[in-house]
Amino acid sequence: MKTSAATSNHPSRSTWLSKGREAFRLRAWTTAYSALSDANKEQPLGAEDLLGLSIAAHLIGKDGESIDLLSQAHQGFISEGQPTRAARCAFWLAYIAMFNGEMAHCNGWLSRCRRLLDGQAECAEHGYVLLPDAIRGVREGKIESALAAFARAIEIGERFADRELMTLALNGQGRALIRQGEIARGVTLLDEAMIAVTAGEVSPVVAGGVYCSVIESCRETFDIRRAQEWTSALDSWCAAQPDLRPYRGACLLHRAEIMQLHGEWPGALAEAEQACQWLSHPTAKPACGAAYHRVAELHRLRGEFEPAELAFHTAKQWERVTRPGLALLRLAQGKLGAASTTIHEAVDAAVEPGLRLLALDAAVTIALAAKDLASARKAASELGEIAKRHGAPFIHAVANRANGTVQLSEGDARGALGDLRNAWNTFCELQAPYEAARARVLVALANRALGEVDAANSELAAARQVFRELGAEPDLAGAEMPLDDAIRVSESPLSPRELGVLKLVASGRTNRQIAAKLHISEKTVARHISNIFNKLDLSSRAAATAYAYQHGLA
Repeated sequence: MKTSAATSNHPSRSTWLSKGREAFRLRAWTTAYSALSDANKEQPLGAEDLLGLSIAAHLIGKDGESIDLLSQAHQGFISEGQPTRAARCAFWLAYIAMFNGEMAHCNGWLSRCRRLLDGQAECAEHGYVLLPDAIRGVREGKIESALAAFARAIEIGERFADRELMTLALNGQGRALIRQGEIARGVTLLDEAMIAVTAGEVSPVVAGGVYCSVIESCRETFDIRRAQEWTSALDSWCAAQPDLRPYRGACLLHRAEIMQLHGEWPGALAEAEQACQWLSHPTAKPACGAAYHRVAELHRLRGEFEPAELAFHTAKQWERVTRPGLALLRLAQGKLGAASTTIHEAVDAAVEPGLRLLALDAAVTIALAAKDLASARKAASELGEIAKRHGAPFIHAVANRANGTVQLSEGDARGALGDLRNAWNTFCELQAPYEAARARVLVALANRALGEVDAANSELAAARQVFRELGAEPDLAGAEMPLDDAIRVSESPLSPRELGVLKLVASGRTNRQIAAKLHISEKTVARHISNIFNKLDLSSRAAATAYAYQHGLA
């Protein structure tokens, strides 16, 4: 009797199946996965339910199992005499393999998909099979052929009223146009693709992929406002599906990027670290490298060089491309040679527009530090050309700041001031306080070069306040030095030459090295050092070095 009662209380396969299907409809992915798995254990599922189980497994982060189940669904559709459904599964297996970098698997599944469609009347699957090659075409710079393939896929999607095909193809076509420099047309197509996503016209797998692709495109073009809008929508979409896993890491990463731009650095670091965890487990996603890079950048900006170094190293495990942030870290560490080598690698490797913009911006800074004015001018000129092709305000602000910085170094303070003020105004409008403060320091230096000392001091004091609030320690230290220098000659007991000698003493140079640097005799250097000791009541080079650091001279 006990056995009979236990058996009667055990849910039947039909119960599990009904529960799994209903949970799938309600987007309760964990419940759908659990119920359909139990039904599958009782008796193998049909192809359609196997496909549902595969999708549920993917959406709760069980990627390996999801691929196995999708392969089983593919075989099931073949057994059931549904070649077009089997071809659709083969397409998704190829698509997944492509984004995982498994090109042999991708090519194999695409070949299987085409073979299944041979002899079949034209259907939506003929459009899907065009997409992987078109995406690869964009990556390889074959934009015209990619655009033609996407257009053909859109045409097939419209004919067969396949909203998912149309959405994927519109997204691909939009990104291809952006890579070609046709920003306005490309963005319009991306927005059209997003309408289908936000209206719930496509499956969660397509929706999540398009969300991430569109936001990535906003990052490429530095379309800050559109990135904020779509990131907010992605956040709400993820929140409505609490057990959704694949896209939550990307959402956290995008939120971190926007928070960093707006000066919310502690929150941005917390979001970026969470993104690292989500994207690393249970299997690492390609975006994992970008998440660790975001962590590294935030540590670098705050002057936390050891954790920045570690995060850059970890990011390198997922990304082969050299990021400009690493070059700026080397510069901040005082390793100018390494910074120059690294930024050259970063510029050479930067093909994607957004990354190239950042690399060229860093290249200007590092070239000027190395007193390589020609390289700085070359990088600034290319930034100007990028700004002409791309209408995003952020890009124009970066280009203006770079051009103004180079003009300032060339001695044209009056010409620099206009560009630098334009950059500062734009960064303020975009609510980007760190970037605005960087521009403001340069405005101050231009004012000082023009003899406007009061204006320079005011601008620098405002920039320092922002750096202090953000916790941008390296920039704060850098902003303090020019302000002190502006008044030091008139207020210091030391002469300008003695100030110069003190700086060189603090840098660790010997009397002979100082003499060679200043083109004076060692005897004259010794006399200057004796005067410095007497005027400042110091007794050693170590004490002089400490004084220089305390007063922002080192």
